[in-house]
Parts: sequence; C-alpha cells; structure tokens
Amino acid sequence: METPLHVPGSSLTMLLQAHTSGLVVFLLAAFLPGLRLQRDGSSNGPVLNPDAQFYRPVLQQSETIPTPGSYILRDFVGRTCIKATMGAEFIVMANKTSWYFNLDPSRVRLSGKCSKEEALLSLMLPDNSTSLEFTFRKDKDYFYVTKLAARLLPLPVCKGCPNKMYSGFLSHKMLFRTADDQSFKCTSESLLSVSSELRIKLVPLQMQAFGVPNGQFGKEDECWADFNRRAVPIIIGSIALGLMLSIVLSFLIIRDRHRPGYERL
Repeated sequence: METPLHVPGSSLTMLLQAHTSGLVVFLLAAFLPGLRLQRDGSSNGPVLNPDAQFYRPVLQQSETIPTPGSYILRDFVGRTCIKATMGAEFIVMANKTSWYFNLDPSRVRLSGKCSKEEALLSLMLPDNSTSLEFTFRKDKDYFYVTKLAARLLPLPVCKGCPNKMYSGFLSHKMLFRTADDQSFKCTSESLLSVSSELRIKLVPLQMQAFGVPNGQFGKEDECWADFNRRAVPIIIGSIALGLMLSIVLSFLIIRDRHRPGYERL
C-alpha cells in the first residue's frame, strides 16, 4: 500500500505560484513577438528581460531616396507568382509637418498567397511595426493592383507626443495595369495617398504577377510619367526646330520678293 505524499501548505502555494508564473511568461512570449526571455540563476523559471525592446521605425525630417529591394513570391509548386523590385517611402503628416521613413529591404519579412485570379504580396517589418500590402487581380489578359494597404507604428515624433499608428488603404483600383507576361516599370515617382495622414511613394518600381517565366521580368510596359519625361523634350525640340525652319524659309521668301529686277532699255 502506497503512502500518500504530504505537501506542506506553504510549499504547495510556492509550487502553484511557480507554475502560474511560468504559464504567464510562456503566453507573453507566444503572443508578443520580439519578447526575449532569460533564465535567472536564483529561480526555476524564465523571467522577463528588462532590456527587451520592440522594433519601432524612426521618422526623419529630411527626405532621402529609398533603397530598392527585390521581392519574389512563389506558389505552392515553387513557380514565381509575383516578382517586384521597388523602393518604398512612407510619408507621414504629423503636427503640420511632413515626416519620412524608408522601408529597409534587409529587415523585410515577405509573405503572401497566390491563386488563379488573385494574389497578395505582403512586406512587413519586425514586430508588425510596418507593413505594405499589394493585392493583385487578373482580368482576362491583364493584371493590376486592386488594393494597396499600409500601416506604420513609429516612435513619437516629439517628447510627450502620444504613440500613434498611421494606416490607410486604396481599394477597387486598377493601379499599374499591364498585359500578361509583361512587367510594369516606372523610374519616376509613384505617389499614392492612402489616408489624410499617410502617403506611400514607390520609386523606382517594377512588378509582374500571375506568371513570371524563368523568374525574369517580361517586356517592360513603361508608365506614363516615364513616357512623358522621355517624349516631352523630343516634342519640344521638334517644335522648336520646326519654328526655326519656318522663320528661315519666311526670311528667304521675303528677301526674294524684294530683290530688284532688270529695267528695259
């Protein structure tokens, strides 16, 4: 016959507290990304590290050109579904001032999904502090971005300013519309306002969705801004040359009419 184990009341209380503390820390670590744990030699379980920090973007008052990043999303069989190369800048309006934050490609965590007629490309920074999402739609022989969503949780811009998340989206749009097997390309700035306080600038930008053969961009479909920047100087130069030729011809015609003729004897 086994002898029942007797646990003093004080020991039982300490045991329950230790298990409860461990459960609480486990739940915090599971649901709060970026939380670090360390083991204290004076206890039997993990304790919170007082130096633990969460990643938070820092807004800048001066604007710089964002570093382009290359992002590739594959479907369940390993084929390239979306390929995008872009530099992304978040522009925040706070305290009647423009503040800037550039997406760092080296910190981006890429995710998304691909289906026959819809695809999602999600770019996210650590601790869900920043995200940029593109929803692609396929319509017959074309693809386009039908929704753009952005979120930014930066450090306060001033001492005493409250923590604030800036977010917004554009939906039911036909952004960057391009034919199948071609890529949309724009070296000019693409500025998109997702809310009254947040704008997204993409520069440069090249993307292709729903089929990227061999993982390489297809024929480039130039954006209107690039076309105008390239064509306008040519048009202006042609007009100027035409005006100069017209002036020269007019001068020659007028001079010939006023040339003195021969007199009869």
